[in-house]
Amino acid sequence: MHGFFGKDESAEKKIADIRREYSLHALDEQHIASNPFDQFTRWWHEVLNSEIVEPNAMTLATSTIAAMPSARIVLLKGYDERGFVFFTNYKSNKGNELAENPNAALLFFWKEIERQVRIEGVVKKIAAEESDEYFFSRPEGSRIGAWASPQSQVIDNRSVLEANAERYAQKFKNSIPRPPHWGGYRVMPWRFEFWQGRINRLHDRIQYTKIADGSWKVDRLAP
Repeated sequence: MHGFFGKDESAEKKIADIRREYSLHALDEQHIASNPFDQFTRWWHEVLNSEIVEPNAMTLATSTIAAMPSARIVLLKGYDERGFVFFTNYKSNKGNELAENPNAALLFFWKEIERQVRIEGVVKKIAAEESDEYFFSRPEGSRIGAWASPQSQVIDNRSVLEANAERYAQKFKNSIPRPPHWGGYRVMPWRFEFWQGRINRLHDRIQYTKIADGSWKVDRLAP
């Protein structure tokens, strides 16, 4: 019988007993960048050097206008001081939610170096030219897949996808255009939080909040 904390007489370890200490790094106000994008870049370079699998995987949290939340993993495909870019089907659940409520949150969790970054911001579609540039850099199969999948819709079985893929592969034998329902979004942050795991759960949390003049206010948060 499983209790609230995962109690099971037959299990070797209860869920509530699963824990580890974090001790690889520290994060303090004396050594952080004044701009959160610069701080993200510092950590991004360390992530790449750590050979983490899919370091650009991030949780995207969205919400309907009625405040019903949902979250899923998407892939970061670029960032600069304008924001963080990902691509998807505009008619997917997340696309529909962003059309209703453009506020969203991102979460990067890099467990190998005991770090996470939380980002909150407003989301807008990127320019069509930017979406075209990325779309035409994708493998042919991925471009066909953008046409073949009615993302988030109920389908009878996998054969539907396979038949769609074959049909569009024949239709676009010479050139595969970008679907009008597929493209990029940019999350334009107004808040960042950089989290560094520390021993005894006394983690370091540094928050950047954008203020009216465009600069960033920096605060330490209690863990």
